[in-house]
Amino acid sequence: MKSTRDRAGLLGRVRGERRERERQPLPGREGGIEDFVVITGFSGAGKSQAMACFEDAGYFCVDNLPPEMISSLSELFTHEGSKVERAAVVCDVRGGTYFEGMLRVLDELEGRGIRHRVLFLDASEEVLVKRFKETRRRHPLADGGQVSTAIHEELELLAPVRERADVVIETSDLSAARLRKVVADKMLPHDVKGKLAVTFLTYGFKHGAPRDADLLFDVRFLPNPHYEADLRDLTGCDEPVIEYVGARMGSGSSSGG
Repeated sequence: MKSTRDRAGLLGRVRGERRERERQPLPGREGGIEDFVVITGFSGAGKSQAMACFEDAGYFCVDNLPPEMISSLSELFTHEGSKVERAAVVCDVRGGTYFEGMLRVLDELEGRGIRHRVLFLDASEEVLVKRFKETRRRHPLADGGQVSTAIHEELELLAPVRERADVVIETSDLSAARLRKVVADKMLPHDVKGKLAVTFLTYGFKHGAPRDADLLFDVRFLPNPHYEADLRDLTGCDEPVIEYVGARMGSGSSSGG
């Protein structure tokens, strides 16, 4: 079993190797961004869920970004040495009068040759009003008035942007989970397989079991190598410890951990 000092040393080496890999340039890539997604649409239509979908897929995400800053951000991504390959930003009427420059910013992206896509999330007025009532949130354009009036105003502001959208998703009948699935199907590359992250954590019961563990394995029935004088200074990665534990599990194998 690893001591606290051993575990700290191992974590330090792993983190050091990770930082070193991050400093290395990506093979075959000298800067630039492969996919830049602008998420917009009606307030309450599910833009936060859409952004979470991109974030889970490894995109660099920014919420509530004014249009003027979209151009500046995309320019940073095109610099040599930029490690951001994919990014998604949410831009909507929360930006106030700045949102009126949205079309001009999209034109600038096209003029500079920056590959980008616009995702527009739509929903019916009835559904949007219901969602605002359920969450008791204030519509960004309501200003103390009726939500329905704010939605009509938002419709006028969003109409030109909707026409420029590459993908429009109607979210009226979609749950949060279903919306994320639709966004993934329509917007994320299908040739990239998701990776399953598995974390193994050793712990002592005297300190309490981990609260966020999905599976717990109680191995207290095994003799602890720590109490063997010739094994005490070794770790679970050392062959003598592996053989010691494996033999007492009845497997006779020396390839366990």
